[in-house]
Amino acid sequence: MPESEDVYSKKLKNAAYHGVVNKLAAMQTFVAIVDAGSMTNAAASLGKALPTVVRSLATLERALGVQLLRRTTRRMSLTEEGRLYLERCRRILADVEEAEQALGRQQAEPRGELRVTAPVRFGQLRVAPAVLGFLRAHRKVSVDLVLLDRVVNLVDEGFDVGVRIAALTDSSMIATRVGQVRRVLVASPAHLRREGTPRHPRELAQRSVVDFPGGAVGAWTFQEEGRSISVPVRGRLRCNQAEVGVRACEEGLGFGRFLSYQVEALVAAKRLRIVLRDFEPPPIPIHVVFAHARLMTPRVRALVDWLEAELS
Repeated sequence: MPESEDVYSKKLKNAAYHGVVNKLAAMQTFVAIVDAGSMTNAAASLGKALPTVVRSLATLERALGVQLLRRTTRRMSLTEEGRLYLERCRRILADVEEAEQALGRQQAEPRGELRVTAPVRFGQLRVAPAVLGFLRAHRKVSVDLVLLDRVVNLVDEGFDVGVRIAALTDSSMIATRVGQVRRVLVASPAHLRREGTPRHPRELAQRSVVDFPGGAVGAWTFQEEGRSISVPVRGRLRCNQAEVGVRACEEGLGFGRFLSYQVEALVAAKRLRIVLRDFEPPPIPIHVVFAHARLMTPRVRALVDWLEAELS
């Protein structure tokens, strides 16, 4: 006996529903493989058998008609098609998660894991305390905080939120400005008593400096009457870590130029003194950045709002 139109329609709807669910599951598996760095690790994180993960990726690539990942015995990397598809998968999965959380009335109670990145020293001094406060306020959220002194690609490296101290050029990111920092010139009181306080940046060409790289090698940039001036400097010590440079200045080895938060405690304790304030370059903005607004799950929104309040 032929099936009724209603029964046939229901079967079509069920098939379509299961097709969508399977596609979402395949997307989730693909994202997990990229984030975990291997199929074995992805299988463990998803709680699935390795052959299941392998089949899921193969089926997805076959359905799309493109290769998403280059695989050798030693490493795995995204193809260009895979990179583009990964970005769209993250958006779609985030939208699905947000919709589910909205239905579950979870906006008032964020939950899940967040990956956050920030510069090392600023992260230690400012971001980490803010994150700890956030975790105390939101008991069902966990945070993976990664402190790095390099520009991180949030999407490719799987981060939800980043804190950046720089003028932003990446238009694919949404940014909330939370403040600014100065680039200040400091020396110890003992060094200033011994060598004298400079009245113009040009005098630094003949002074001993501690050079913490942050611009042109062998030259520091200042501002005078709205125009930039470059002063050649010769450092007795050059180091790529601010803490070492700050300590050298504290011990009287010369003048150093740092971001204001890197020396504020020692300035407040009068173990360092800021000089040539009138010649400082323009302040550097601090931003909280995240991917496109469509990716903003309740926990991301909650963290961004929290950081904005804590870091402003």
